[in-house]
This record gives sequence, structure tokens and C-alpha cells, in this order.
Amino acid sequence: MSTTGSRRPAQVSAARRRTVIDALRRGAVPESGLDLLATGLDRFETALDGELDAVASGGSVFKAVRGEYGSGKTFFTRWLGERAKRRNFAVAEIQISENETPLHKLETVYRRLTERLTTPSFPPSALRPVVDAWFYALEEDALAAGANEQELPEEVEKLLVARLAEVSRHAPSFATALRGYRTALAAGDEATAVAVLAWLGGQPHVAAAARRSAGVRGDLDHFGALGFLQGLLTVLRDSGHTGLFVVLDEVETLQRVRSDARDKALNALRQLIDEVHSGRFPGLYLVITGTPAFYDGQQGVQRLAPLAQRLATDFTTDPRFDNPRAVQIRLPGFSQESLVCLGITIRDLYADAAEAPERVKTVVDDAYVADLARAVGGALGGKVGVAPRLFLKKLVGDVLDRVDQFDDFDPRQHYRLTVASSELTDVERNLAASVSGGPASADDFDLEL
Repeated sequence: MSTTGSRRPAQVSAARRRTVIDALRRGAVPESGLDLLATGLDRFETALDGELDAVASGGSVFKAVRGEYGSGKTFFTRWLGERAKRRNFAVAEIQISENETPLHKLETVYRRLTERLTTPSFPPSALRPVVDAWFYALEEDALAAGANEQELPEEVEKLLVARLAEVSRHAPSFATALRGYRTALAAGDEATAVAVLAWLGGQPHVAAAARRSAGVRGDLDHFGALGFLQGLLTVLRDSGHTGLFVVLDEVETLQRVRSDARDKALNALRQLIDEVHSGRFPGLYLVITGTPAFYDGQQGVQRLAPLAQRLATDFTTDPRFDNPRAVQIRLPGFSQESLVCLGITIRDLYADAAEAPERVKTVVDDAYVADLARAVGGALGGKVGVAPRLFLKKLVGDVLDRVDQFDDFDPRQHYRLTVASSELTDVERNLAASVSGGPASADDFDLEL
């Protein structure tokens, strides 16, 4: 993810800096401010910005991101999501999991999308502000067309029907629910309005009385979810947003589910790709992330030949010549050099708000950052590619914080890297076990036969 060089803005607000540093201290990917850390991503910018512009103009794009654990897939998609927000996209990040969000149940995926929906102005869930803005836009259009106050409700209804005509061919209940929501608001029935909006967002078990008042029945199903997504895109566009950026993260978890559920999920993914490419979802930029094993292994994409064909991309050449316009792009992960470069970027960002910035830069100089990066990589079996999270957590929480608070603290004298099993992810724990002499793989276990 990071190679060399930094294009960090000269002026960074205290709030943005604090958001980034606090997240790194916890060992998490920051929710925002990722442009402050995005060194080495310029190779993708031109192609991806072009795709975002195409989606903003009414197109649709599907993108698959591949990378090993620790290569920065979550960072990359959030960085791209920030670029989308600058173009006034709505954004949703969805974690795929067998129990919480199974991919073969698109109604659940749609529900998570509405729960995680965010816009440049509103945090999750931004569904209600988006819907309210849509009705306001319809009223403004009706008034601009010459409607008076008495005619306004009827003219808004006509616009609602016209704008959702295509959506109603596949999911007529979407327009019905919006109409019910507006009626409940007009009657001052806030409880019913909230319940109807929850149903519109795919929530199950909405009170029967609220559904009856809106004229809808039952719960959203797998096939209805695609129609509702189409409707949401229409509402977003008409309420002033240029598109919707959706991330389906950790799709590789499909490899661990039952074979029947896996096959359904892979087919659902194939269906989504086909619908995006068919033009059914204008304004949608859909991204999935997964490991190479998911894309290339027999328990993943290769299990479904039509899906494998759609995602096929040539990665036999030098990564320097990877095509960022391809349907699938790979993240090469970190090298020792790029890890040190990122550490220096974080050190400088931290120092900008420190009480003694020059002391921070002097005590935690480039050479010490390099030493710490080597130590963390060594603790994980030399696998630098999975070291960034732990490295940045140690750098901020164990070193920079102490240097900033204690005048006599010198990490070369007073700090020794320790890595507790409880602070590691499963992948990091396995690598650390191989260093400490524990079993590194199934072949390392002695079995009595």
C-alpha cells in the first residue's frame, strides 16, 4: 500500500489529526483522514478517479480488490470511499460474515447497506435524511413547475410516480412505502413514519399496523432487495448525490461456510456483477475485497466458472505493470522500506501537534523508526506485509506518546518491544507462534498414529 514519498497536506486540522492518531493507537484503520497516510497510492488515482467520474455521470462500476491479510484492503477501500465522498457520493461499508451478513441473502446485505449508509453531511444511518431531502427536492421541482400550495401534494405524488416508474416495475412496494412514510409524517404520526422507514431500509419484524397503514406486506426478500437498491439509487440521485459507493469487505469468509451456502453466495455475487454491468444500477460503484486464495482457490471464485470468468485478470507480469482499470486489482502489501516510510509519515503527523515537536523528531528519528519496523516484522516471522497495524500501534501508543509526555524517556534505553498474544489478530498470532517455536502449520504437529 505504501511505497515512498508523502503528499500529506501542509495544514492538517487538529480534529483530523486526532481522529487518525487515536485510531492508530487502538490498532484500527481510521474512519477518515486517510489521505494523510496514503503514500504510494498515486498509481491508482487516475484510473479510479476516472471510474468515479463515470459513475457520477450515470454509469456503474464493479471492482474486485485482492490482497493478503495486512496488505491494506480496508485502508484502500476507505481511502477510495473518502475520494467518493468528495464527489458527493453516499458511502456504505459492509462486512460480509456467515452469521451477521451472509452474501447469499441479499435482503440482509441491503439492510446492512442502509444501516451503514453515510453521506458527506450525515453519519450512519443517513437513510432518513436522504429520503427527507428527496421529498424536499420533489416539492421544489413541483413549485418550480408552477404548482401552488393547494396543488403541491398532488404534484409531488405525480413526480414520485414518474421518478420511480422504472423501479416500480421490479419493486412496486418501494414507492408504496415512500408514499406511506410521507402520509404518516403529514398526519403527525412519527411512530408510524419511523416504522415504515425501517421497513423501507429492509428491517424485519416491523409492526403489522405500520405496514398496513403504508399499504405494504411481509418482509423484504432476496429478489426484492435488488429492486430496493435500484430505488435507493434513484432517491440518492434526485436528492443531490452523485452516486453510491458500496464496499463488501472480507468476502473471503465465504470459503468457510457450508458448501450449499457458499454456492448460493457465489451465484449471488455473479448476479450482482451482471446487474451492475447491465446498467440496471446507474450511479453505483460496487467494490469487493478478498484474499488471493479466495480469487484463485477451489473453495472460492473458481468454484463457479461463470464468476471466475468475470473476475479473470492477468497477474503474471511484474506488479509495476498491473492495470488499475482491470476488473480486479491487487495490493502488493508492504515492504520494509514502505513500512519505514509510513512510520516516518505518522511520526511527523504526530509531532505537528506535540508539545515539543523537535524533540519527538530527534528522539524518534528515522533510524529508530526503521529499527522498530524491523523488530515488529521480526516478531511476526519477518512477514512485513502483515506488520503495519501492529507497528503503527506500537509506534504511537508505546513510543510517541511516551516521548511526548516524559522528557527523559528514550525508547532506545527505556523501551523493549513486547508483543502479547491478546493484542494480535489470528493471522498475526500464527506468525508470532512460528517465531516463538510454536507450531506454524499443520505439518508442525506430531501425531501418534
